[in-house]
Amino acid sequence: MNIRSGAAAGILSVAVMGVTGCGKTEVGRALAARLGARFIEGDSLHPPENIAKMSAGVPLTDEDRAGWLEKIAAEIAASTAAGERTVAGCSALKRRYRDRLRAKNPRLVFVHLVIDRETAHRRVAARRGHFMPSSLVDSQFAALEPPGPDEAALPLDGTRPVDELVSEAAAVLAEA
Repeated sequence: MNIRSGAAAGILSVAVMGVTGCGKTEVGRALAARLGARFIEGDSLHPPENIAKMSAGVPLTDEDRAGWLEKIAAEIAASTAAGERTVAGCSALKRRYRDRLRAKNPRLVFVHLVIDRETAHRRVAARRGHFMPSSLVDSQFAALEPPGPDEAALPLDGTRPVDELVSEAAAVLAEA
């Protein structure tokens, strides 16, 4: 299954995913604006304990992420139930995390912003006011399980300009 083959017809919700620094928030906000959708910032749904842990340079465990993923899934489901298109920014690094999001949102489509470690380190180190330190970049790559061919996902080169990424994603979503 692949988004380009129309596997996710009737799409109302999209998750922009990838490692820290890939551009989930920037691309997600711009894509939501293009689609006339609500944007959900996954980072804003982390409990204080998760933010404190990451701020201290400690990677989150699957258990740490469980409640956070449930909150994101519930937010997407509520928007979809209200008939709203939704774009969420969420790392969704592992298949089981994406499965958790899809459990409440079976037609959820993922836009995977793919970047390399060097780019991620550079971008995260240059960010100001974000809780995720560049010391956690390697743990993100260690956890990453790119979407498989059976998942409704669109991989995009996250080093491209935001407007190009949004245009391509919007065009592919319109065809699905």
